[in-house]
Amino acid sequence: MLTLLIAIPIVAAIAVLLGAPARKFSLAAAFANLLITLGLLFRYDPGAGGVQFQCVIPLVPEWGLQYFVGADGLSLLLLLLTAVVTVAALWVAPKVEKREGLYFACLLFIAAGATGAFASFDLFFFYAFHELALIPTFLLIGIWGSGDRMAAAWKVTIYLALGSMVLLVGLLSLYVSIPADLRTFDLIRLQGLAGQGAIPQTGWIYLLLLIGFGILISLFPFHSWAPHAYASAPAPAAMLHAGVLKKFGLYGLLRVALPLMPEAAQGWTHLLLILLMGNILYIGLVTIAQKHLDWMIGYSSVMHMGYIFLGIAAFNVLGINGAALLIFAHGLSVAALFAITGEIRQRTGTLELSQLGGLAKPLPFLGFTFGIATFASIGLPGLGNFAGELLIFFGAFAHAGPGLEFSTFQIATIVALWGVVISAVYMLRAYRAVFMGEPRPRWNTLTDLSPCLRPALILLLAVLVFTGFRPQFFVNLVKPTVTALIAK
Repeated sequence: MLTLLIAIPIVAAIAVLLGAPARKFSLAAAFANLLITLGLLFRYDPGAGGVQFQCVIPLVPEWGLQYFVGADGLSLLLLLLTAVVTVAALWVAPKVEKREGLYFACLLFIAAGATGAFASFDLFFFYAFHELALIPTFLLIGIWGSGDRMAAAWKVTIYLALGSMVLLVGLLSLYVSIPADLRTFDLIRLQGLAGQGAIPQTGWIYLLLLIGFGILISLFPFHSWAPHAYASAPAPAAMLHAGVLKKFGLYGLLRVALPLMPEAAQGWTHLLLILLMGNILYIGLVTIAQKHLDWMIGYSSVMHMGYIFLGIAAFNVLGINGAALLIFAHGLSVAALFAITGEIRQRTGTLELSQLGGLAKPLPFLGFTFGIATFASIGLPGLGNFAGELLIFFGAFAHAGPGLEFSTFQIATIVALWGVVISAVYMLRAYRAVFMGEPRPRWNTLTDLSPCLRPALILLLAVLVFTGFRPQFFVNLVKPTVTALIAK
């Protein structure tokens, strides 16, 4: 079934490129993947834990290379995020005047690459599936983007290619550092070797992994590609990249870097804390200064990565459970924000905050849904982001110092809490600037989102609300995996 999840969007993309009805085939593939993912989710046994639904096909046994897909609680959570956001992104995709088949094929290839990366338990395919999604990202921004789209396309390509090359060097160095008779690409076997102390804890190898994954995630100071790319990308591409594909780096840290090199990771903890503070505080203040809605949401996405890094750096069950939950919730909320932003751009022709205002009157549905996504982004209780952030703060603060002294993690947690205030400032400011007050005369004739497109936003926000009210459903799903990863 996992192989089917990967194959469906690829086959649909090829069919669309060959002339099949682009929108219908793409949506059918996305809905099929969502149904299959839900089936896997409810068939998964958290009590048994481990990797289930395995499919293993040996390819090059002497290298330890094999096609190995499977799912545990953590990967299932990311597969569900991919399926939900893909449905919503394809649903809200506007009418494309030129190369419609290529447009939808690119979106499907991004979804296929993310699905393959999250389902792969072989390092080679884990890396290769992510690379599958990079070329479509470049094409979507370069051909169908807005603003200075070519500069944005080249910028995101150069940054992500650089991150991928650094990551590849790190992965190959990790592979070569293992004794020759034990080398394998099998992540489960590698985790077993790490538990036996057979993987050298080399600090510079872990640093390569951290930098490689960090560039893909937009870790400060490697962040400048993300806001420009998201502001220039078509809304569905921004939804898929910010909501799903960027989570590959976070997933890689949790799946590869930390479990395989836990001792080496400890040596770089303070560096990571400093960098994530850059995400939360510096990028947060930069976000407040933005004058355009799309740039503001792009910077906001970068800023929230700091919280997830804090939970990962804590490297305890509470912190990593919170990081996993926030990865999921942030993917939903930022996808909803970019979808609404795209609809506003399409109707008004501008996203400059000073030119908007009063849009809640002609666009009540978009105003309501943007408000829910805004509340989620600032961590309002009852929405998924709040539960994730709360677990992260508790997990990071659990690193107690000697006696009554504050530890580095506790100080970092206290400082990071100011990010909640910063995010409330820029999100509520943006909502006021876009939707509150009296509309300008030229906006009175705007039409709200059509009823046939509304289910896409309702789907994203409904899952977000469910996550906020029942976070234990997802925490119980990922906890056995997190516990096993930390124990390695």
